Amino acid sequence: MTKNQFLTEIMEQPAAIGNIIAFYSGAEGMALLAKIKETIAQRAISRVIFTGMGSSFFISFAAANLFNQLGIHAMYINTSELLHYNLSLLDEPTLLVCSSQSGESYEIKEILEHLPATVFCAGIVNEEDSALAKKADVALLCKGGKEEMTSTKTYVVTSLAAYILGLYLTGKWNEAAIARLHALQRRFEDTLSGYEAWLDKGLNFLGDITTLQIIARGPAYSTASQSALMFKEATHIAATGILGGEFRHGPMEMVSQGFKSILFASEGKTLEQSLKMAEDITRFGGKVWLITNAKAALNRQSEHIVPVYIDEQDEFLFSIQSIIPVQLFIDAYAKRHGFEAGSFSRGAKVTMTE
Repeated sequence: MTKNQFLTEIMEQPAAIGNIIAFYSGAEGMALLAKIKETIAQRAISRVIFTGMGSSFFISFAAANLFNQLGIHAMYINTSELLHYNLSLLDEPTLLVCSSQSGESYEIKEILEHLPATVFCAGIVNEEDSALAKKADVALLCKGGKEEMTSTKTYVVTSLAAYILGLYLTGKWNEAAIARLHALQRRFEDTLSGYEAWLDKGLNFLGDITTLQIIARGPAYSTASQSALMFKEATHIAATGILGGEFRHGPMEMVSQGFKSILFASEGKTLEQSLKMAEDITRFGGKVWLITNAKAALNRQSEHIVPVYIDEQDEFLFSIQSIIPVQLFIDAYAKRHGFEAGSFSRGAKVTMTE
């Protein structure tokens, strides 16, 4: 496949994962994590709020999901909605985790000017010289390196920064966890090599696309939402990320011949619901590109279902690795249609206005 900037940044993801592992297994990164944990204890902080815009908002969903499963009360909210309608959420002792890859998004800069004394702010940010990195009480750096196009590697490392924070706060950031992330790094390398056969199959299966539904449950909803954003930004296709339960409550009615979808189905709490949804979509005439870590699901291949296997059994880490097929699909789809994916024509990578 011909290299361009978008594909170059996709291919840089394993190195970015290696960078963030090295940083948070070293003294400097560990000191940042320790400061957050110590402050939570000192201030008797009992809840966490994740906030962000765009990709960072989607990551906030998965991060809150993870923290709640780890036993830490957490919620997520879009930063603009927090700023204009929900500031009272910050009236009690709170760890506010502001995620922004650039650290310069308009809403993030504004919320930093409106934080009461009850709030301890941790910024998850890729750019070390940004407003967020400078103004947050602690800046958790993503170490993703420079990124110019639609978010790919920064989506991955921002997700991992939230994952590492959750593990550290619950005493689970240890050698075993570090080994799991090194294994994830190797799986990224494997997935990003020798992908042409399954990618061509997916491209031919979905064909020309005008609208696309991208469906997931649990932490993979973050990746479904990010996938939809990439389709809109990079290919101008009207794609929607939607929770599986929400799709069942009404939108299923639009499924008929010609309907096209991507469905993430992970081993875990809702695998059977996700696979049942794939079957129902095909029963009504739709197509499903099924991204899954369930080997049994590979047997469901048919005229209307084409599975792609992701070799990652952890449900949160699956939500990160499973973005790769969509990233590669978008790059290849754009090339098939004569344009380059990932650049911006009506806005900019960093949104500086509301």
